[in-house]
Amino acid sequence: MNKTGSHSESSIEHFKEISSWVSSVQDLDQLLELIIATATRTMRAKASSLLLLDEKARKLYFKVVTGDKRDEVKAYQIKMGQGIAGIVAQKGEPLLIQDVRKDPRWNKEISESLGFETRSIACVPMKSDGQTIGVVQIIDKADGGPIEKEDMKILEVFAELAALAITHARGIELERIEKDCLLEELGIKHQIIGESKVIRNVIADAFKVANSKTSALILGESGTGKELLAGLIHRAGPRRDNPFIVLNCAALPETLLEDELFGHEKGAFTGADSQKIGKFELANEGTIFLDEIGEMNPGIQAKLLRVLQEGVFYRVGGNVPISVDVRVISATNKKLDQEVAGGRFREDLYYRLNVVQINMPSLRERQGDIPLLTEYFLDIFKQEAGITRLSISKEAMEKMILYDWPGNVRELRNALERAVVMGNGKEILPKDLPFSFSEPSGSVMPVGLSLEDAVNDFKKEYIAVTLQHTEGSRTKASKILKIQRTYLSRLISKYNLREAE
Repeated sequence: MNKTGSHSESSIEHFKEISSWVSSVQDLDQLLELIIATATRTMRAKASSLLLLDEKARKLYFKVVTGDKRDEVKAYQIKMGQGIAGIVAQKGEPLLIQDVRKDPRWNKEISESLGFETRSIACVPMKSDGQTIGVVQIIDKADGGPIEKEDMKILEVFAELAALAITHARGIELERIEKDCLLEELGIKHQIIGESKVIRNVIADAFKVANSKTSALILGESGTGKELLAGLIHRAGPRRDNPFIVLNCAALPETLLEDELFGHEKGAFTGADSQKIGKFELANEGTIFLDEIGEMNPGIQAKLLRVLQEGVFYRVGGNVPISVDVRVISATNKKLDQEVAGGRFREDLYYRLNVVQINMPSLRERQGDIPLLTEYFLDIFKQEAGITRLSISKEAMEKMILYDWPGNVRELRNALERAVVMGNGKEILPKDLPFSFSEPSGSVMPVGLSLEDAVNDFKKEYIAVTLQHTEGSRTKASKILKIQRTYLSRLISKYNLREAE
């Protein structure tokens, strides 16, 4: 009785100590090892372990193991319903087996393969919000005696502490993800800016696509904002509260791309020391955006097709099918129909991805949006640099409107950021912009004109280009040109230009 009382008092002190760790230790792995090590000492166990449940694969894997064979044990996984741990995880009820040799539920495979003799085992579930997330078990007493019923109460408390630690850590991670998502939703850096007809049409198409599960393919040059459009489609649809996962297919070789997409099992290859969850699994019930899909090689194309067709894939090195519900949005700056014709891209995959196609316009196709984009990015950089009275000169704006922008919106943003950093802090001048002057594409000024005629020709062409990209709006064009609307109307009449208000 005294021994039991002393044992209980010691356990209570350990519980108090561990309870303080749960909220103070930031490293979950370290905390779980501390909990299991303390449980082993407190209960004078020969060996102990903590197994976590992989819901998708319906398997338990060893997260923490003590004892002489701990490294070898970590290589094993246990199916739900298999052995004592599998039954406890499946039913959510604790089990005490005082003589495993007499119990048919005991799975001796691991013990025999490792040469580890087992007599008794106690196993209890770890639960979070009523759901089993894993189990904690001890094997034998260090003195050779059996595990007793009194030990179960102590083991259950350690399991509760471990479950609390895991839930606490997952809660912190979820809060971080939600905070990042909220910042993205509220952050002005993630908007599609523009009032041109072509960009309004693109946004309208995006909203139509958003409320379906249909795969969408976004085409467009680099730097046009394809990822922003994919994000808009996700946020405007019913999956908005679920993950939006982005992967650039051009940035990774075949083996790494497969690993990123589908994840891997522990021991799948050299260096795979633990299980990895892939992007498709992370995106379950949400959206995955596959950028530069045209760079994907044929081997991965076949595996992606299977996911699109069946909603099922296998982790690298795994043989358990993983089912997911993921909306796929892809993008490329390549002409995929030509890639299909050339045998470089699977035709069946192309049709799966290209159910709805949206073309993101180049900046050359919406020059009327350049002043809006300029002011938008300028406001961002002014706030970041703490410069409140920074403006852009008329000459610099004209230079930006006439430039071809091969890098599109991304290049414009970078150009303005550089201009803010390298300029005088008061006004952005043409010399602050990191590109040489370029006339509108196809514009060739004939030789032999008088200066007056050359100036008039330039004015006529420049006004015509501006009106084209404001869709005939004299009000918007006059703001870009920084002249009165009445004066613009006189110039339109003088040069016999025709446009629609």
